[in-house]
Amino acid sequence: MTPHLLTRTLDRSAAIFLAVVAAVGILLPLANLLVPGSSTLHVPTYLMALFGKYLCYALLALSIDLIWGYCGILSLGHGAFFALGGYAMGMYLMRQIGSRGVYGNPVLPDFMVFLNYQSLPWYWHGFDMFWFAALMVIVVPGLLAFGFGWLAFRSRVTGVYLSIITQAMTYALLLAFFRNDFGFGGNNGLTDFKDILGFNVQADGTRAVLFALSCLALIVGFLICRAVVTSKLGKVLIAIRDAESRTRFLGYRVESYKLFVFTLSACMAGVAGALYVPQVGIINPGEFAPGNSIEAVIWVAVGGRGTLIGAALGAVVVNYAKTVFTSGPLAPYWLFMLGALFILVTLLLPKGIIGTFNAWWEPWKAKRDHANAESAAREDGVIEPHMAE
Repeated sequence: MTPHLLTRTLDRSAAIFLAVVAAVGILLPLANLLVPGSSTLHVPTYLMALFGKYLCYALLALSIDLIWGYCGILSLGHGAFFALGGYAMGMYLMRQIGSRGVYGNPVLPDFMVFLNYQSLPWYWHGFDMFWFAALMVIVVPGLLAFGFGWLAFRSRVTGVYLSIITQAMTYALLLAFFRNDFGFGGNNGLTDFKDILGFNVQADGTRAVLFALSCLALIVGFLICRAVVTSKLGKVLIAIRDAESRTRFLGYRVESYKLFVFTLSACMAGVAGALYVPQVGIINPGEFAPGNSIEAVIWVAVGGRGTLIGAALGAVVVNYAKTVFTSGPLAPYWLFMLGALFILVTLLLPKGIIGTFNAWWEPWKAKRDHANAESAAREDGVIEPHMAE
């Protein structure tokens, strides 16, 4: 990223957001590792894992806002790309268990031994190497998004029809991964992870590093999204969102722009899923559930569609509320509360938290700057005050 592009990409609010995420990524691990457990400033390890999960959700929300907020592509199946990235990382972690599994097989994971697999399926080969797994975290969701997008956008499927088929896609994957003979652990999924790059995945230090990497991934993802939306490409994406037919009439290959941003968004979602799995400790077909993708869209709507910062903020706020309300007597009513929140935001804050704040802040800021400019001009004698008649 060139200095000119970086300067153009970062405005004041973006710089503040990045500074806050960077500060959190540094201070929380230090508070966990260096501050004694008896101190009020100590951050417990379980909170590190919880906050790390929120950061992964924030990166997923960013990927959705990139396509929905700036290109008008409402995907109700983005959880599929998140889950595929998680499964790619989970396969690497399963291969690292080796003979320490329940059945002691040095090659086959426990669930394959239980299901009488005679050899490792061909698509599991290579996942004993971290670099290969990291590559698949991006390649697998990216290829699925490219193939799906090429077919959908080439056929000019838009609007609610596109949303429905994205939901059908993730539901089809849900059914496939539930099958025991599919080779991914069936209903139980992948779990009981031991090591990542030779480090104990349950150790405090490993948890702290994973949390810091989640912050770094969110920062990089945000910079990529900002670079896209503030460039000429971003202007075309907004034009497609607001008037797709007119943009096509002007000579732009709308399908190519949509395909690029959709594939980029899927790769970001895959990275979020890969960071999510070692911190949570499990990946199962439930991550493909269409409800998860719909919930992610709600995060973006609550925070503010088309703001990027709002998408990340919405993911953290809604999931923190979910953690609070699902651990008490209100747990059975969480989905009703989530639906009510979405309805209230749609009716009272249609631009979301950040969008509503910007709508209030920008006119006030412009009025203040105008008043300051007039005051400075009078002091310099450029503008004479009006004399009372």
